[in-house]
Amino acid sequence: MSEPLLELKNLVTSFRTDSGWVRAVDGVSFEIEHGKTVGLVGESGCGKTVTAMSIVDLLPKPSGNVLEGEILFKGHDLRKAKHKRMREVRGGEIGVIFQEPMAALNPVHRIGKQLVEAIRLHKKVSARRALEEAVEWLEKVGIPAPEKRVSEYPHQLSGGMRQRVMIAIALCCHPDLIIADEPTTALDVTVQAQILELLGAMRHETGTAVLMITHDLGVIAEQCDEVVVMYAGRIVERAPVKELFANPQHAYTKGLLGSIPRLDSERKSELQTIEGQVASIQEFTSGCRFCQRMERKGKWEHERPPYIELRPGHWVEACELCMEEEHGD
Repeated sequence: MSEPLLELKNLVTSFRTDSGWVRAVDGVSFEIEHGKTVGLVGESGCGKTVTAMSIVDLLPKPSGNVLEGEILFKGHDLRKAKHKRMREVRGGEIGVIFQEPMAALNPVHRIGKQLVEAIRLHKKVSARRALEEAVEWLEKVGIPAPEKRVSEYPHQLSGGMRQRVMIAIALCCHPDLIIADEPTTALDVTVQAQILELLGAMRHETGTAVLMITHDLGVIAEQCDEVVVMYAGRIVERAPVKELFANPQHAYTKGLLGSIPRLDSERKSELQTIEGQVASIQEFTSGCRFCQRMERKGKWEHERPPYIELRPGHWVEACELCMEEEHGD
């Protein structure tokens, strides 16, 4: 088998606080194959975005740092890459679609200038040719009248159009990997569908791999080949998308799937929830963190459960209490 495009090995990312270092990402390992889409799912604050920003070295400095593990991209560890090499990778070989385009786009520069800058940073083309490519990319991502929009500022565009500009910037240098961090957040349903359709079309056209970060399991089911489920800074389950939806093994995964509203449910008006609350990051246990949430005592109360492969491609954090059926049968 060929080596994965991206492979994370025991990634540990910590932030310095007044009370010392806290681990936001605690021993995360997974890989992304060429041309595949992997969904990274979990509640807000579970470490999804921190994992992504660790890959492209965009953590807030000096407080955020990758302390342990490897980030292998095309077989080379990005943790050992020099600053110049990271500038080549970031935007050139790995494109990033940020969660909030209004915050990611520079409000005082025209859309065209920002696209041209991205193109010329990674490709040896003239300013005129870069501007032509900028217009072409705005047209590709479905922005009407791109010749006009290229001269406008971010605040003159709708939320959906700004997100499309972010996609154009991420794709304009034909990256091998796209990191899409909540690409449809705060957009209305019709625009969400258009953005996801666009991402899917671009992926099939260019063969780009995608890391799709979201809490929307509907997006995961529709877009992804594989799912990685994060809880409290750790991966609790990972499997091909059909396998995970059909045969979830960890109690947290079951809770996430159970919280999806269903039209065929006998109790349509009642939404299922996951009991308890996520502990403060400063109070995370070294043992099973979902048991900590559920206030359960067991074998893995003070020791991290092993991460095992139940069947080919289906991995789970193997705490017996979290792998039992909800009703104990």
